[in-house]
Amino acid sequence: MRGLAAPFYNTIVLLLGLGSGSSRETNIMNRYTAGFLTLGDDGACMTELDIDLVLVPVDGSEESHEAVDYAIAIAREYGARVHALYVLDEDVVRAIETGAVDEADIADDTESFTDSVIERADAAGVPHGNSIAYGFSTKVKTVHPGSVVLDTAEEIDADFIVVPREPVTGGPGEVLEKAAEYVLLYASQPVLSV
Repeated sequence: MRGLAAPFYNTIVLLLGLGSGSSRETNIMNRYTAGFLTLGDDGACMTELDIDLVLVPVDGSEESHEAVDYAIAIAREYGARVHALYVLDEDVVRAIETGAVDEADIADDTESFTDSVIERADAAGVPHGNSIAYGFSTKVKTVHPGSVVLDTAEEIDADFIVVPREPVTGGPGEVLEKAAEYVLLYASQPVLSV
């Protein structure tokens, strides 16, 4: 695999239909994903990926829900676990600190989203975990949503990342719109952007 300095990661997604089923995750897998192959510098196929843990960063947006479905489908296909990382936006955290937003409301929203991930993973028979992280630091300038996702991927030893590709709207709480391109450029793991 290429290191962090590589501008493009040499992973291709093969578009092959697999199996049959009625669940949304199965349909996603059937339509978009069958196997992932890594190419060497010479373009030769090196190996089929061995995926044990799929990381999916989320922020509660609709795009995050879709990314979770893809992550669960991939995890199920490879017999892997899925880990949802809920990334809190700087604006949300600052609003909590200043009292502009009720911390309990944010906690309820976060819990509701992570509960939906648990329900979908359980329904698909996929082992799961979740965590929450701040997508910024007031002390370290290099900490931002993309670096938080990549640091978490390394900490939990993720083999694959599914990142929601959110439209750039600048809306509060849509922290991952700032992270997707960074993750695509610098991840040492294969990344699927949806």
